[in-house]
Amino acid sequence: MAGRTLYRKLVDAHTVAALDAEHVLLYADLHIMNEYTSPQAFAGLAAQARRVAASGQNLAVVDHIIPTHAESPRVIRDPASALQARNLRRNCEQHGIPLFDTNDPLQGIEHVIAPEHGMIRPGMVVLCGDSHTTTYGAFGALGFGIGTSEVEHVLATQTLVYRVAGDMRIRVDGALPPGTSAKDLILHIIGRISAQGARGYVVEFAGAAIHSLSMEARMTLCNMAVEAGARGALIAPDAAAIDYVLQRAPDIDAAMAERARVAWQSLHSDADAAFAQELVFDASAVAPYVTWGTSPDQAVPIDACVPRPDELDDPLARAAAQRALDYIGIDAGASLLGLPVQRVFIGSCTNGRIEDLRAVADVVRGRRVAPGVRAMVVPGSGAVRQQAEAEGVAQILTDAGFEWRQPGCSMCLAMNDDVLAPGERCASTTNRNFEGRQGRAGRTHLMSPAMAAAAALAGCITDVRKQEPEPTHA
Repeated sequence: MAGRTLYRKLVDAHTVAALDAEHVLLYADLHIMNEYTSPQAFAGLAAQARRVAASGQNLAVVDHIIPTHAESPRVIRDPASALQARNLRRNCEQHGIPLFDTNDPLQGIEHVIAPEHGMIRPGMVVLCGDSHTTTYGAFGALGFGIGTSEVEHVLATQTLVYRVAGDMRIRVDGALPPGTSAKDLILHIIGRISAQGARGYVVEFAGAAIHSLSMEARMTLCNMAVEAGARGALIAPDAAAIDYVLQRAPDIDAAMAERARVAWQSLHSDADAAFAQELVFDASAVAPYVTWGTSPDQAVPIDACVPRPDELDDPLARAAAQRALDYIGIDAGASLLGLPVQRVFIGSCTNGRIEDLRAVADVVRGRRVAPGVRAMVVPGSGAVRQQAEAEGVAQILTDAGFEWRQPGCSMCLAMNDDVLAPGERCASTTNRNFEGRQGRAGRTHLMSPAMAAAAALAGCITDVRKQEPEPTHA
């Protein structure tokens, strides 16, 4: 019998029925919802007089539309957004679904909350009406985003009609150099393979560089795999992943933990498993990356120059590059070093975890945000916020002049009141730099938390590796 990839093992273990040569009926261990992709799904259930099939295997979070300014209790003042939150609360109460509501002390971004509470475990299938559900691959769980009509189907049946993807393995050898992070690594990979390079595949990340990453860093990597077109991302669970889960799962007692450890350690691709595509990268070649355009694959190392569209052979790529340069407002062939920024945003489901905030604090300790720059730090959850305050990280950030906000998706996308003004340029730790993503005519440059912190201090895009040592005070 031919060996199987980890992805195929997870699909096979959750297949209720094979529907045809390409599709299966897939069982979902956990389904996560937010306020903006679920209303129509619940309306569809009501129209058919259906109940939720497995309320305990569903979870809801208010995160996309919630304001993050310092107000207690928090009030959603936009009428349309407030209606979405009320509808979600009503639907969850009616169907017995747990909800992290607006003023829950543990409220936050869905992809931050679920792992930190031990809800994501190796071998699971996790669905959510949000494309960055790929985050959960960091634990050896198959997570991916679904549409609103599919949300309704999952609510009614706890299953999904699923088209099986292809297998791709990306091996990363070596070690990341000082001053770089998982964010730089994934921008490096996306820049090499393009925003469609993993289209139709579930990517398994492997190699020494991957397993040396922290769990937070692995979540960043898997989170942004979707920006290369991947339908999912996976990392075989190792001791670090298993320990992370067991430390956060109070329902798993000692006896069950030993059985879980044995089972989870078996979740890996067979030695003779075949992948349709295999790519290899060298982590030591990764530098701090910054996007120059309006797609995550339009990125360059900070010490490189923006490409020239007239040097691209493909006329479509040439036109797209020129459009991106026109929108972002920079010249072909220019360096990004020294490009002024007016805003800095640190947060999102990509980089809003405690490790990210510690990295920012390490850069800004004893320094001040540059005049004319508005810099915001938005923790990914209430738990992250509490931990940052307990560790003194929050105090370092506020002493440096950063705004310390309440948890939420915030300026990752323009669905709340944290938005860029037209023409404002932002150093951002988010996952997408599309036109208007952070506000109409706003200009977004994706980078790591450390690079965004350095930009806040310098007032321009700069190389964090060149930063002077921390100032000392007599």
